[in-house]
Amino acid sequence: MIKNKKIFVILAGVGLYLLSSGVSFAVFNFLGGPSGPVTPVVSPLPGEGESKFRVDLTQPKTEVCPLNGGLFTKEEAKIWAIRRPLGVMIENHEASRPQSGISRADVVFEAVAEGGITRFLSVFLCGASALNVQVGPVRSARTHFVDLISGFGNFPLYTHVGGANDFSGLGTTHPKLRALEQIQSYGWKLYNDLDSMSLSFPVFWRDEERLGRPVAVEHTMYASVDRLYEEAAKRGLTNVDKEDESWDKGWTGWEFKDDAGQSERSDKSPEFSFWKDYSAYGVKWEYNSQNNNYKRLNGGNQSKDRNDDSEIQARVVVVAFMTEKGPLDANKHLMYGTTGSGKAVVFQDGQAIDATWNKAIRTTQITFKDTRGKIIKFNRGQIWVEILPVGADLKY
Repeated sequence: MIKNKKIFVILAGVGLYLLSSGVSFAVFNFLGGPSGPVTPVVSPLPGEGESKFRVDLTQPKTEVCPLNGGLFTKEEAKIWAIRRPLGVMIENHEASRPQSGISRADVVFEAVAEGGITRFLSVFLCGASALNVQVGPVRSARTHFVDLISGFGNFPLYTHVGGANDFSGLGTTHPKLRALEQIQSYGWKLYNDLDSMSLSFPVFWRDEERLGRPVAVEHTMYASVDRLYEEAAKRGLTNVDKEDESWDKGWTGWEFKDDAGQSERSDKSPEFSFWKDYSAYGVKWEYNSQNNNYKRLNGGNQSKDRNDDSEIQARVVVVAFMTEKGPLDANKHLMYGTTGSGKAVVFQDGQAIDATWNKAIRTTQITFKDTRGKIIKFNRGQIWVEILPVGADLKY
């Protein structure tokens, strides 16, 4: 009997040890061990997302957003006053739609990533201040998007899941298109670069159920805007850096104006495809003269924000034509001429304004001038910049 008791105690002890070890191992991997952080599969963060506003939005909207000229409340302005622009790579593969958080972006750039499939660089500052916005699916960095976010002041935040690189030394990525090496050379790594490969829950998480249907794992990475800003603050990046230098020191943004009167509005609705015969990625912006907005259709379907089922609408749509070269390597990466100048058409107030885009160097903001060489002032609100290859067909 005593012998049996000893055996029972020993077995119980072993079982308890294995159980505690298993829990410790799980926690260790959850928080991130030597092999890197493990991102758990979870449901949307409880109490966060598009369900709760943290400020009173019925207050007068008197504060101007520096990115798109939109008007916000003083309480919202207090929140973004201690932040800096945040660019998030959001994919546009058919399987990723509808995406989350895009309706809250202040500015969105769209361009082909590869294979005729477009991707969004969604830039946040003001529109995401009233609530914690879930964004995604988040995807990888590409050189032309790194160039574009570089125009938003000193050390803008950049969020992505890895990116084009050649760390293996195999030479499969073209030297001019190695986005991750470029990020390192710009001094961004471990500073303003918010890569999911070095961060885990609750900043990033995977959710295989969010779209309500089975999707491949690459379409399941999401992030929290608030948690991204919290991580940036830990690194000493708020509205100022560790040297107390403001993100917008020396920065020149766009200029803004009020909407044209009803009698001055026209009826132009831009429609285009990035690549010929890629109808699933074709875009039409339907203009509504009553609200002076452009409603986005993608592949013939209304674009919506998965967070609150709202329609994606823009106040201004800019179509910029840039040189597109490639594929240039085994990974089918493309190169875009993001610096220099080229033709553009600016759509606002139902009008189509012939223009020229200019971006002197990587770190300056892209600007738009009319045929007389005068800076075009944008209407206040969400701005989309659609980057088409030179020669692409634009209808309106």
